[in-house]
Amino acid sequence: MSGNEFRFFLSCDINLPVTFRIEKLEGKLLTPKHSDSDNVDSTAEEKKPELYVESTLYIDGAPFGLSMRTRLESRGPSFCWNELITLSTKYRDLTANSQLAFTVWDVSCGKGEGLIGGATIHLFNMKKQLKTGKHKLRLWPGKEADGSINTTTPGKVPKEERGELERLEKLVNKYERGQIQRVDWLDRLAFKAMEKIKESENSQNGSSHLYLVIDFCSFEHRVVFQESGANFLLPSPIASTNELVTVYDPEVGKINPSEHKQLKLARSLNRGIIDRDLKPSSTERKSIQRILKYPPTINLSGDERQLLWKFRFSLMSEKRALTKFLRCVEWSDVQEAKQALELMHKWESIDLCDALELLSPVFESEEVRAYAVSVLERADDEELQCYLLQLVQALRFERSDKSRLSHFLVQRSLRNVELASFLRWFVAVELHDPAYAKRFYCTYEILEESMLKLGAGASGDEDGFKLWQSLVRQTELTAQLCSIMRDVRNVRGGTQKKIEKLRHLLSGLLSELTYFDEPIRSPLAPDLLITGIIPSESSIFKSALHPLRLAFRTANGGCCKIIFKKGDDLRQDQLVVQMVSLMDRLLKLENLDLHLTPYRVLATGHDEGMLEFIPSKPLAQIISEHRSIVSYLQKFHPDENGPFGITSTCLETFIKSCAGYSVITYILGIGDRHLDNLLLRDDGRLFHVDFGFILGRDPKPFPPPMKLCKEMVEAMGGAESQYYTRFKSYCCEAYNILRKSSNLILNLFHLMAGSNIPDIASDPEKGILKLQEKFRLDLDDEECIHFFQDLINESVSALFPQMVETIHRWAQYWR
Repeated sequence: MSGNEFRFFLSCDINLPVTFRIEKLEGKLLTPKHSDSDNVDSTAEEKKPELYVESTLYIDGAPFGLSMRTRLESRGPSFCWNELITLSTKYRDLTANSQLAFTVWDVSCGKGEGLIGGATIHLFNMKKQLKTGKHKLRLWPGKEADGSINTTTPGKVPKEERGELERLEKLVNKYERGQIQRVDWLDRLAFKAMEKIKESENSQNGSSHLYLVIDFCSFEHRVVFQESGANFLLPSPIASTNELVTVYDPEVGKINPSEHKQLKLARSLNRGIIDRDLKPSSTERKSIQRILKYPPTINLSGDERQLLWKFRFSLMSEKRALTKFLRCVEWSDVQEAKQALELMHKWESIDLCDALELLSPVFESEEVRAYAVSVLERADDEELQCYLLQLVQALRFERSDKSRLSHFLVQRSLRNVELASFLRWFVAVELHDPAYAKRFYCTYEILEESMLKLGAGASGDEDGFKLWQSLVRQTELTAQLCSIMRDVRNVRGGTQKKIEKLRHLLSGLLSELTYFDEPIRSPLAPDLLITGIIPSESSIFKSALHPLRLAFRTANGGCCKIIFKKGDDLRQDQLVVQMVSLMDRLLKLENLDLHLTPYRVLATGHDEGMLEFIPSKPLAQIISEHRSIVSYLQKFHPDENGPFGITSTCLETFIKSCAGYSVITYILGIGDRHLDNLLLRDDGRLFHVDFGFILGRDPKPFPPPMKLCKEMVEAMGGAESQYYTRFKSYCCEAYNILRKSSNLILNLFHLMAGSNIPDIASDPEKGILKLQEKFRLDLDDEECIHFFQDLINESVSALFPQMVETIHRWAQYWR
């Protein structure tokens, strides 16, 4: 909910019974005194209190309905009922002066019931809003709860007696109602500090008071009091003092009818003849150019929409303007929509990047989405594969199951086996989503039927039936690998025993996996045929999930190694690596090769998948064994005359890869970076793995903007060396190149808005806005160079993460 709107329910509209939870009694309960204390025997003194709570609703000072009682509770000293109480009275029957009266009784006293104390609480606050969440009521000892209008037993602690603890408990109540943002690591520290304050205050006050904790149920929006049949909230009487008066306006957020009428007149189709010859003035032209530079995340204002509509005819030669123009159309107006579609087909042909924007959930018109697909038809297979993951997700936003987009993806897949394999996997993984399973299954069926109809030679040397069977065998292979993982995990003992079990299974019971009956297309690289697993070269990684490292024979006599994981959702990793691959392509198109390592990742299910194995070592292991990165590289690329005793080519490769990943991890907001998920190859290429936190999320407190550890800077000769200066230069150049393609990257992420990827699904809009912020589109190229250099300096000078790094190494050691 934005800051300028207040959404609420009226109490007279809520036809639900009043419900609340009686949680517990806090404080030290004093043993009740008996009338004849001299004759009380020792057994009576040892009796445990047996308490119950009686709750009564009072409306305008009179009891209303029957009183409700909790069960008896004798497990002290913190007596916990945690009992849900539902009254017969409904919220719509309440008045502004409704109160709940709570009295605590003890039945362990023998004759009669011992009165512990009572307290009352108003159901509506001073602003006539229904109270929600937890409330701590101070009991009046020895007094039964008084439900009269001017109660003598108010549960609220008087202002003059409220301390730090009361203030913190009020904040906790807001936190539990979701009014304070949750930050896990900070919350844990705050709650620990609160416990200390609580203990300190209790020791000082001697816990002289008893408190009853009540939890009122919450609604989606706040509930404001209104009597049934009333016009609306009666205005509060204006006091003589300068007191603020809260007024609720039911028309907030609705369309202004006068503005809407003016807009309709301005857009009257009769003006089409006049508008056709209109040309913008210099001021209007500047405004239009400013609007056209907006990223796709920005919504146009009413004036901006009117400006683009007014000059729509003069903008038809400007291809960038089409997506902005289509955002201005009032699609509910049939005539206006018809004219917009006619203009769309006459417009200057748009780029692929803008076509992706037209497939986002913003555009619902089938004609617009079909036009976007017609533009995509111009893309070659290599470029289409770059966007395939997002195009499959865009099927969620189509109006029908058999859309133009789904037919287009299938038809293009029939011409390219690699596209066909990835399309099949991307669709199959989404079958686990109950909301869209039918739609994705429909696309899966179209792909299967179309492929089976293919004749021999239509796609390579295989006919359609054999081609489809080769893809289905990929699924059979992953199912067998899942079965192997279950057997291996059940083996007791260390990693070595599990490796022995794996090799025994591959050589014995599952020997058909050693040599396949027919070659299978590799799920990671479908143009590569694999013929079996090599047991002696297969192993298991030492980690909680025990991922398999499998060596496959290839049809051309080679070997390819993959990592198979079960129990981990790889869809987020798949997205990040796809973005690394795309950015690598964008940089190379500008003649900047930063030696990135976009290894292949494929999610084959919602909790399983494959990764390409790249021979490399984590920086933590390298520093532990060789003491520095330079010493490690000297082992593979020694050169007495080269910088730091290594070849200049190797050092240049290292510097470039560091620069590339520094920029990409900053833009994508990659979190949880430590020396165990920064890997280095023998040729000097550094790369990142494990992308469990993206778009600014990070489990570590105070993460630097970029993960650039001092060991990496030392390998470049320190912060004053010429090689470090070159590193910063590559960073700034790469950043400005990627900024030029910011709309493409933002559009691709917008298409992922409906996906089940954790860090996007939690709040898609917020995630995309965070991504947009990273591009700093408000700065020009020169300003961005200064900005990014400051960012690098800030990251290098951030010494705090080194302590977290040490703790992480300890955790890895004790795993």
